[in-house]
Amino acid sequence: MLASIHDVSPRSHAQVDRLAHLLERHTGTGRFAMLVIPDHWREAPIEGNAAFGTQLRAWADAGIEMFLHGWCHRDETPATQGFAGFKGKHMTAGEGEFLNLPHDEALARMARGKALLEDVLGRPVAGFIAPAWLYGEGAHAALRELGMPLAEDHMKVWRPASGEVLSRGPVVTWASRSKGRIASSLAFARLARTALPLALPTLRLAVHPGDTTVPALMDSIDQTLARFVRSHRPARYADLARSARGPG
Repeated sequence: MLASIHDVSPRSHAQVDRLAHLLERHTGTGRFAMLVIPDHWREAPIEGNAAFGTQLRAWADAGIEMFLHGWCHRDETPATQGFAGFKGKHMTAGEGEFLNLPHDEALARMARGKALLEDVLGRPVAGFIAPAWLYGEGAHAALRELGMPLAEDHMKVWRPASGEVLSRGPVVTWASRSKGRIASSLAFARLARTALPLALPTLRLAVHPGDTTVPALMDSIDQTLARFVRSHRPARYADLARSARGPG
């Protein structure tokens, strides 16, 4: 079982800390990932924030995997037509940063974020996961050029360099921004607790700072973690990569 906390930044520090304690109760120390935004909506830069940098290093030292999660998490090049426009409108609240970025800009943001985060952490990032799990062609090319070890979207985890898919299956996540999305995510989590452990060798679960504002979502996350760890061992993304590589 792979668990992750999205949207980690100085603006979400308290909520991330609460989610980390919840995950640790089920997975143990350090057996989950954090997805870090270098400058959340260009309002919460990590650069120059010594206190938050110290906290990120402490989390990483405890074994938590650190993924780069875009640069600002805001879609500054929104599409208005076609399938890209549909995804940008209906799959995220204006946060699909890498869905429509041209290649050069995607590469620049990804490279800058990688360098910044690795400087703060003192170690390589575990990989890159695009905001809202949405990638355009420019983002896919940038992933390959930078040699990012791992990436994931809604339905899979893969190695960008080779395209090798390491795991398939939907990620279980929750949405807090409307009553309708709260209800639908609670319903999907109930279904997932019953069906997915029987169907998938690898389960993925992702939580967001906004989840902490809705008690029903926190209860659902707690119940889903409790069910998943009964059948699937909490692990790191690096464990998945090693097991796919095989002995030696």
